[in-house]
Amino acid sequence: MNEPATDGAPLRAFRDPAYVPLARDLAEVRANIDRLDDAIVALIAERAMYVKDAARFKRDPQQVAAPARQAEVFARARDLAARHDRGFEGLADVVEATYRTMVAAFISGEERYFHNMQSIGDPSCEP
Repeated sequence: MNEPATDGAPLRAFRDPAYVPLARDLAEVRANIDRLDDAIVALIAERAMYVKDAARFKRDPQQVAAPARQAEVFARARDLAARHDRGFEGLADVVEATYRTMVAAFISGEERYFHNMQSIGDPSCEP
């Protein structure tokens, strides 16, 4: 099947009379998604640097994994999704799944940093 035309009129309409379209055509939809992706990736990159910095404060690999903190992050992500939801059914599930994947990848990266750091000031810290 070929891709949809990006400059044509809509081919379908939502049944919800309260729905307000966001774009004139698919090209505008895609341009805005690309704009948002740039902003999202910039924020993820900033978050990554805080994850890297967090390794300085961890005593051992269990503290890097921080399961209680993970649970807090996932619950907060669901709460944020509910607060920002503008009518996308299942948004909290999408946000939680995204955060679960992102946090797992960040923990993997933080573990690499943790194991390549030297202990300072506390001899009980694992290398």
